[in-house]
Amino acid sequence: MTSKSAILSAAELASELAGSRPPVLLDVRWQLGGPDQRPAYEAGHLPGAVYVDLDSELAGPPGSGGRHPLPDPEAFGAVMRRAGVSSDVPVVVYDGGQGWAAARAWWLLRWTGHTDVRVLDGGLAQWTSAGGDVTADRVTPTEGDFKPSPGAVGLLDADGAAARARAGVLLDARAGERYRGEVEPIDPVGGHIPGALSAPTTENVDPDGRLLPAAALRARFAALGAADGTPVGVYCGSGVSGAHEVLALEVAGIASDLYAGSWSEWSADPARPVATGPHPE
Repeated sequence: MTSKSAILSAAELASELAGSRPPVLLDVRWQLGGPDQRPAYEAGHLPGAVYVDLDSELAGPPGSGGRHPLPDPEAFGAVMRRAGVSSDVPVVVYDGGQGWAAARAWWLLRWTGHTDVRVLDGGLAQWTSAGGDVTADRVTPTEGDFKPSPGAVGLLDADGAAARARAGVLLDARAGERYRGEVEPIDPVGGHIPGALSAPTTENVDPDGRLLPAAALRARFAALGAADGTPVGVYCGSGVSGAHEVLALEVAGIASDLYAGSWSEWSADPARPVATGPHPE
């Protein structure tokens, strides 16, 4: 875990924005299967924040690699530079409050080598409830200099995820009913990767959408075997909510690797095994 927390509060962000080295702000509001959130951004956003679209800018085209495969690193770097991101300037990302999209941006920036990126805990909802200003002003950022260098944090492919389930801990961040295979509203088949443990990321937050205290998260993950140096992997449906679980693990002080293709990639290949029910195997 880095010395600086992976999250910050609305009060901490307000203080940093008023300081001598304010962070670049990225607005990553997004809804799974929902409408484009750019109109919501244009109606009101944190002063200076730049909108980044998850589907088109934080993911590559859907296909055999899943519904939200990783973007081309150079294309991602160009998006970040246009948004004003530089290698030596802090970045804070936020979304509408769920935290999943913000965590996806946080993880991508970390994976591509940015060393100072954090998530606004609780997102826009916490900012406004704390009295933070929003504006509809158009933002024209100064071009940044960020150049991606992929591989700075752990990434799993399908074979790596299967191996992690056998020799380590593989956490499934989706809802329990999808893990068990009772429902599957999006992907070709329901169930989970054999050996994976159900750990819905929705259980990592309080009713206001803020991550639980680090001690509570550590206790939760320890109960799942994610402690004492055990290799940990995480997946979800398409690498979005899984990034939020990686964030929660980071706050808990536990390193983990993301299987970015996740269930949408795994289930697209009929040759890969599928487990159902409440048990890992």
